[in-house]
Amino acid sequence: MASIEVSRIDYSQYSDRQLAAIPLVVLVLALGVLGGWYLTTGAPVTPGIDFTGGTEIQVQTSAPQAEIESTLGAESVAPIGSAANTYIVTFQSTDTEAITERTQQAGYEIQSIQSVSASFGSDTQRLAVIGVLVAFAGMSVLAFLLFRTFVPSIAIVVSAFSDIVVPLALMNLFGIELSLGTVAALLMLIGYSVDSDILLNNHVLRRSGGFYESAYRAMRTGVTMTITSITAMAVMAIVASRYVFNIPLMSEIGIVLVFGLVVDLMNTYLLNMSLLRWYKYEGIAR
Repeated sequence: MASIEVSRIDYSQYSDRQLAAIPLVVLVLALGVLGGWYLTTGAPVTPGIDFTGGTEIQVQTSAPQAEIESTLGAESVAPIGSAANTYIVTFQSTDTEAITERTQQAGYEIQSIQSVSASFGSDTQRLAVIGVLVAFAGMSVLAFLLFRTFVPSIAIVVSAFSDIVVPLALMNLFGIELSLGTVAALLMLIGYSVDSDILLNNHVLRRSGGFYESAYRAMRTGVTMTITSITAMAVMAIVASRYVFNIPLMSEIGIVLVFGLVVDLMNTYLLNMSLLRWYKYEGIAR
């Protein structure tokens, strides 16, 4: 079985402020993106059809993509990679009869159609937000119960918060809409974040050995697990992309998880590490 060699980083060369600076700057930039998005669109993240309501149809036609969009007045048109002349067409309207009639009049063959009402989408969005908040609150309570001290616990909470916020900002920049699938990815990121942070905290605070030796033992396990997960999610995103099997939901989940796991590496071994070292040495270690 192949193993990942984790380099030993000399943290003693860097101050706590230097270690924390990069993840904190990234977090501030991500919050800025979300805030700007909210001011311009009315939502911090662009919601998908699951939350706004609308209609999605799959059509087969030899017409070019731009022509389909203009003819049908669609919100978006995306080709299916593995199927010739087949497209997924999205509308904001839920009037399936009018959409079906318009599509048939254009001479396009409808292969499937599904619609989500605006009220149902709003209810789904509210439940999804509640689910993420409950999961985050539960994670925070667990962290405080496990370590019963402020700094190690808040380090876990801040890292998990950043692991969610930064991928949300990247979703906006890369044009990935918020859907039930991406919400599921965010919930998974909370679990990944807690796992890696608790592993580091437990090695440093509860096991024998010096700070740096304990941190390195945690890194050997944590980095290996995270890189393995990043590789698996990247492969899933590529295989499910529209250029291969065209499963947009799986591809988006994979991309969001890659974003979050990369951010988790930064937060765990820079931000969390700096807070733990400050706590361990009461701000003296440099």
